[in-house]
Amino acid sequence: MTIDTHGTAVDAAGSAPDAAAASAVRTAGSGRPVLEIKNLSVDYGYGDDRVRALRNVSLTLREGEVLGLAGESGCGKSTLVYGATRLLPPPGLISSGEVLYHPEGGGEPVDILRQSERELRAGRWQDTAIVFQGAMNSLNPVHRIGRQITDAIAAHRPRTSKAERDARARELLEMVGIDPGRISAFPHQLSGGMRQRVMIAMALALEPRVLIMDEPTTALDVVMQRQIVEQIVELRERLGFSVIFITHDVSLLIEIADRIAIMYAGDIVEQGPAARLYRQPRHPYTKGLLSSFPPLRGPRREMTGIPGSPPDLVNLPTGCPYHPRCPHAMPVCSERLPSLIEPTAIGPEPDRLVACWLDEDPAATVPPELALRP
Repeated sequence: MTIDTHGTAVDAAGSAPDAAAASAVRTAGSGRPVLEIKNLSVDYGYGDDRVRALRNVSLTLREGEVLGLAGESGCGKSTLVYGATRLLPPPGLISSGEVLYHPEGGGEPVDILRQSERELRAGRWQDTAIVFQGAMNSLNPVHRIGRQITDAIAAHRPRTSKAERDARARELLEMVGIDPGRISAFPHQLSGGMRQRVMIAMALALEPRVLIMDEPTTALDVVMQRQIVEQIVELRERLGFSVIFITHDVSLLIEIADRIAIMYAGDIVEQGPAARLYRQPRHPYTKGLLSSFPPLRGPRREMTGIPGSPPDLVNLPTGCPYHPRCPHAMPVCSERLPSLIEPTAIGPEPDRLVACWLDEDPAATVPPELALRP
C-alpha cells in the first residue's frame, strides 16, 4: 500500500530558520476552503448555570495550509476544534453554528454538525483526523502500537488483508522516523517523543485532508519539540494535507504556521498571516503574547508578559473582555464589545482581522508601540 503524494518532500532538518522569514516564504494554501467554522457557540452546562465557552466563532481552514490557534489556557482553543468535530465531552453542548467540510474535487459542502452518527464515523480519520493532547493518555497501554494503527485501517477499509495493514503500519512508522521493527512495542516501551510520533502516524493512516493537532509538543523538551515540528512540516509538504495546530506558544506557531488566529475568552481577537502578525501585532493581547518569550536573534528586549489573569467565563467583564488587563484601555472598551473586522485605524491589510477599538474607532488614538513597525 503506497502513500498518495501531492507534492515534493522538503528536507526540514538542519538549523532553525528565522521565524518571520520562514513564515514569509511559505504559501498560504490554494485559497480554496476545506473546513469552514461559522458562528460556532458552545456552552458547558444547562439552563441558567451554563457557561458560554465559545461565542459565535468563525474560522476558515484552506487547502494545504497550516492554521495556528493560540491563546492562554482556558481561552477555548480545544473547545473550538472538539466542538467542530463533535467530540465535546459532557456537559459540552453546541448551541449554534455550522461546520462545513468541502469534499475533495468539489461538490456541495457537508455540515458536520448535522451528520448522522454513521456519516460522522465514516468521515473521521478519513476526512479529518486528530492528534490528541497527551500521547500517553491517548494510546491504549495494553495494546501494541501496531494494532492501534491498524485498527483504524481495518474499520474504514475492511477489504484490506492483515498483511497489507501491517505493511501500512510499518510504512507509517518509518514515515515519522520510528524503526518499523518497533511495531510490536507497547506504549510504555517508547519515549515521550516516540509516542507522539506514533499518534501522528495513526492520524495519517487513512491520508486525511485535515489534521488537527492539539498541543502535540506539550511536555516534550525543546529538542524533541524541534524534531516534531520539523516532522510535521515535512509531512505537510509531502502529503499536502491541511493542519490546525493548537498551542499556547506563539513562538512555535511563527515557524510552522501560514496563518495564526489568537483566541481570548472564547472569541478570536486577531487573525492574519503569521509573518505580518509577528512583525505587526494589531491587538494588545497579541502583543502581550509575543512579548512573553525571548527573541532568538537581534537585540535583547525586556519580556513584559501580560498582567492579571484570564477572565472568569461565568462573569465576563462588560465590553471587551481584555480591557481590565489592557494597558491601552479606553472608556469605550468597558462599554461595547468590538467586532472582528478588517483594521482601519492604521491602514487596511488583506486577510487580516482584528477585534479592538484601537483599530475600529476612527477617534481612537493608536499608541506608538502598536503602530506599524518597519
